[in-house]
Amino acid sequence: MTTPRLTLLGRPGCHLCDEARTVVERVLADHPGLALEERSIDDDPELQDRYAEEIPVLLIDDRVHTIWRVDEARLRRALGGGDAAPAGPRETTADRARAPRAGGRGR
Repeated sequence: MTTPRLTLLGRPGCHLCDEARTVVERVLADHPGLALEERSIDDDPELQDRYAEEIPVLLIDDRVHTIWRVDEARLRRALGGGDAAPAGPRETTADRARAPRAGGRGR
């Protein structure tokens, strides 16, 4: 099994990014050998276009695991091989807005 790559996408001055980093670092303290790479979306126009409204974004092996707030328990499960594996193909805020809602009032 390969070592997961964790990447935190954010920008300077982002308080949610600071909070996400704190949670990730707390989890990584229990996972020797894992490291966190941080990237600023301000340094990459493609990342800026893709994630500007969603930072911080935590990627595991280049796949979106979390946007906005990192759930410590979910991240621990993902890194420990539990039931919270990294998310599937990336879903954006716009995708969620267009998705049909379950439990509608139709008959």
